[in-house]
Amino acid sequence: MENEINPGVIEKFLEELPEKAFHLGLRVVLAALVFLIGVQLIRLVRKILKRALQRSKTDVSAVNFIDSFVKFGLYFLLILTLASGLGVDATSILALIGSAGVAIGLAMQGSLSNLAGGVLILLLKPFRVGDYIEDSTGKAGTVESIDIFYTHLVDYDHISIVLPNGTLANGNIINYTHCKYRRVDIPVSISYRSDIKDARRVLLKVLEEEKTARKDMPQQIIVEELADSGVNLRVRCFTTQDDYWDTKWRLTEQIKYALDEAGISIPFPQVDVHIDPGVDFTGGLSK
Repeated sequence: MENEINPGVIEKFLEELPEKAFHLGLRVVLAALVFLIGVQLIRLVRKILKRALQRSKTDVSAVNFIDSFVKFGLYFLLILTLASGLGVDATSILALIGSAGVAIGLAMQGSLSNLAGGVLILLLKPFRVGDYIEDSTGKAGTVESIDIFYTHLVDYDHISIVLPNGTLANGNIINYTHCKYRRVDIPVSISYRSDIKDARRVLLKVLEEEKTARKDMPQQIIVEELADSGVNLRVRCFTTQDDYWDTKWRLTEQIKYALDEAGISIPFPQVDVHIDPGVDFTGGLSK
């Protein structure tokens, strides 16, 4: 019958099976060796590239971005080489990748946007590694690294924040450490019974005694608002980025001590209630 299998074919297959299994096992072993060697070579190339970029004084963020991009590309080439070594046609792989490119692009719109955002951040440099930034959503922290798709921040609580490069590139960014100096603003309230001139004199003395406050830059004590409970002042001075928080916290504490020593009171929210004696609040109820 036509559907019957020729015994000679089965016999020939069984005879060739050990040889084919041997060749397949040899290819797998060689592929494993090539993979291990390739991983070491990729590490070596990345190490040499990093050193070369660092010697040329390339920005740290650019070094990290280029390293991530090279790593991705070299591993892709390694996998393609291994597939070819195992008998898979490289042309077929590239054709498959090309035909699936549109679908992959649609599925990875966010990732491609992050990649483009990373390139823009690298070229335009709105911030660098080590800068303290805040994005449009209120997430803030020190830039730890800029990768292909994401930017990593660390806030003051040592919490890691991962932000997409696409969102950063298309949104508002506040870079607090771009300038060398930063202004310290401290709100201070005094009661209406206190003298503004006396308060200004006390606050200026506190600024003069603060070593980290820049004496060659403006120092101001301004009346900001006549509020409901008191007079709102604002103490302003400049300091370096590194000394900003220590200066702000120390001045806030010293201002409280100085005002207490000078007898100038700091008001708290209060409401004055005036009762009309002609109004009966009992509602006509008798005892």
